[in-house]
This record gives sequence, structure tokens and C-alpha cells, in this order.
Amino acid sequence: MSMVRITAADIAEFGAAILLCEFAGFIGSLYTTPSIPVWYIFLRKPVATPPGDVFGYAWSILYLLMGISLFIVWRKRTLEKPLTRESALFTIQLLLNIFWSIMFFTFQSTLGGLLVIAALWFIIFFTINAFYRVSRIAAYLLVPYLIWVTFAMYLNAGIWLLN
Repeated sequence: MSMVRITAADIAEFGAAILLCEFAGFIGSLYTTPSIPVWYIFLRKPVATPPGDVFGYAWSILYLLMGISLFIVWRKRTLEKPLTRESALFTIQLLLNIFWSIMFFTFQSTLGGLLVIAALWFIIFFTINAFYRVSRIAAYLLVPYLIWVTFAMYLNAGIWLLN
């Protein structure tokens, strides 16, 4: 049986992938947090809206899973296969994730947020498909993210309709 050698570069790349995703969450929170006490709490919300604390915990876990998924895909790249499509899709979904916070919370546009989260859902779906061709595990790690965004889209649509 051969031993897997883990190098300092491996650890740095693993950390970078997770930090990249968690940083995107941090950026999104900068746009989200100020609007919660002055706007969001006064909105009518659909049935099944969880308590506010749930969102922070869920997103932290999802960003961790996204980072692990990204690391796995990064590990598969070579000079012959640089994974530019996969990287582009992942980057687009991360940017849309941040942009949703800006649209929904900063601009207080529930319809704009709904349009952004719908686009995000499709890009996550395409990212999962692209990652699946590289690593099934990396793709499966993104499935909870897609499920959560589906739920968030329900909440966003409900808020739009109720307000």
C-alpha cells in the first residue's frame, strides 16, 4: 500500500480554497447585516422561514463544503487540463452569491434578488455537472448548497409575493 504524501503546498492550497469561499461569505455578510434590523425584520415572510441564526450556521458549513469541493477539483488540474470551464463556473456562482446579498439586502429589491438567486441556482447546477466530470465527490459536496439555494429561492419568492 502506498502512502499519500501531504506537502505544505497541499495544505496551503486546501486552506486557500476554503478561505476563498468563506471570504465570499464574509463579503456577502457585509451587505446583509446592516439591513437586517432596519428592513428585513419588518418584512412578511413565508411559512418555514427559519430563525435568523440558522442562516449564519448553514452558510458557514456550505462555504466550507464549497471550499473542499474546489480543492478536490484543483487537485485534478494539470497542464494538459487546466479546468478553466470549472473554475469559471465556480467563480461566477461565487460572485452571484455575493451579488444576491447586494441586490436583496443593500438595494432591498426582493424581485431583483429573486432574479439573481434563480441565475445562481442554474450556475450551481452547471458547476455541479462540470465538477462531476472531474470528481464525483467534489460534485456531491455542492449538492447541499444547491438544496439550500433552492430553499432560499422559495424564501425570496415568498418575501417578494408577500411584500
